[in-house]
Amino acid sequence: MTREKVRVQAIVNEQPVEFLCEPRQSLLECLRDILGLTGAKEGCNDGNCGACAVIMDGRLVNSCLVLGVEAHGRRITTIEGLARGAELHPIQRAFLEQGAVQCGFCTPGLILATKVLLDRHPDPSEPQIRRWLANHLCRCTGYDKIVRAVRKAAAELREVRA
Repeated sequence: MTREKVRVQAIVNEQPVEFLCEPRQSLLECLRDILGLTGAKEGCNDGNCGACAVIMDGRLVNSCLVLGVEAHGRRITTIEGLARGAELHPIQRAFLEQGAVQCGFCTPGLILATKVLLDRHPDPSEPQIRRWLANHLCRCTGYDKIVRAVRKAAAELREVRA
């Protein structure tokens, strides 16, 4: 059975992209297999782990639950689009400095979730951070280091904005 492919045009990491995908193909599959952006990981493939999280039009989404065709006309940011060249984003730096990474599988989703949180709430409390990140599973680091990294990034970003 031959499936007709759909042409999708989007802005991914501030760059216009165009790709063909099957109507039932997930955004995660499109990002990884078609566009070569492998930062988003396939963990559970049912929206429960957060490893595939990306930012779509300013909202955090699990790319395993979004169809690739739904990306048409949208702005998407993946972990590859957060740094500026060799300069890490303050959130990425904070995760490294606080030891909030180990195997790294969950890290891209956690970092993008942190970005959306800090865009909305520049000075979140610890309970707000923990609640916001509750849908992101990490089996290696424990969450204390992650929370410390979020707080450090929040403080640094507030200084930059001031």
